[in-house]
Order: sequence, then C-alpha cells, then structure tokens
Amino acid sequence: MLQQILIHTPVYVWAILAVLVWRGTAAMRDREMPVRSLFIVPAIMLALSLQDVLVKFGASAIALGTWAAAAAVTALLFWKSGRSRTLPGTAPGSVIVRGSRVPLAMMMAVFFTKYAASVLLAVLPHARQDALVAAGVCALFGVFNGCFLGRLARDVAAVRSGAAGPAAAARPAQA
Repeated sequence: MLQQILIHTPVYVWAILAVLVWRGTAAMRDREMPVRSLFIVPAIMLALSLQDVLVKFGASAIALGTWAAAAAVTALLFWKSGRSRTLPGTAPGSVIVRGSRVPLAMMMAVFFTKYAASVLLAVLPHARQDALVAAGVCALFGVFNGCFLGRLARDVAAVRSGAAGPAAAARPAQA
C-alpha cells in the first residue's frame, strides 16, 4: 500500500519537498538578510497550513478554532521563551540570523503533516467529517505555525529594541 501511495503522489509534491529541504539546509548557516526577509518562511508556512485546513476541513469552527488556539498558545510560548537568533547586520535594515536546524525540522513537520493528512483523507474520505481528525490535524498545523510565528515575534522584538539578540553584546565593535 505504501508503494502505491508513493507512486501516485504527484511529481510537484516531491519538488516542493526538495525546495523545503533546500531552504531548511540554507537556514542551518549564519546569514545576513534584510529584516523583511524574516517574514518569508513563516508567511509561506502559514499560507500552506491555512490552505490545507480550509481545503480539507472547511471554515468550520472546530477546524479554525483549534488551529488558532494551538497557534496562539505555541506562538506565545516561543515568543516568551528562548533567545532571539538575530544579531545587528552590517547594513542598515539588515540582521545576521544564526543558523539553526529548527526551520528545517518545522518545514518537514508541516510538509509531512500535509502529506499524511492528504493520504488519510484519500484513503478514508469519510474522515473529513470526523471532528477528532479535524481537530488533531488542525492543532498540529497550529502548533507548527505557532513555532514559526513565535520565533518571528521574538526576532522582530529584538530588532525593534535595537539589541537584536543577547549575543549582540558579545559581537566585536566595528571601528
């Protein structure tokens, strides 16, 4: 059965996976970028998750409410805990983002949750009407989006405060 699922997966799905792996591995290295670029991956992951929630389960209160609650709680936890991953950049309006494995892990989590939910609903179409399935899938998407949004909020707060992360003090002064 697994072989049939993999064979019948559209080619564009594997292309999306390749792009996500490429972006995730790029995020493992320190890089300098404009502040506005911090928003790209969270926005794309947010769009992918919400699109999947709406297509698979509709705009029901259970689906959207579960997603929103999970996203809000997780975003708050990520925003309030941990440190910013940014340092002041060399150019105005830019930041240096420390490399991390977290973006790759989160992108893979969103991708494989979307994939598993699609397979589940293709094999068991009636599961689309099951409130428990909808709540579980939507909660997972909410948690993943909350991670992205909480990290983004923490990084933006650091940039706005001018400190751009606790490691900024350890950075050598520019002469």
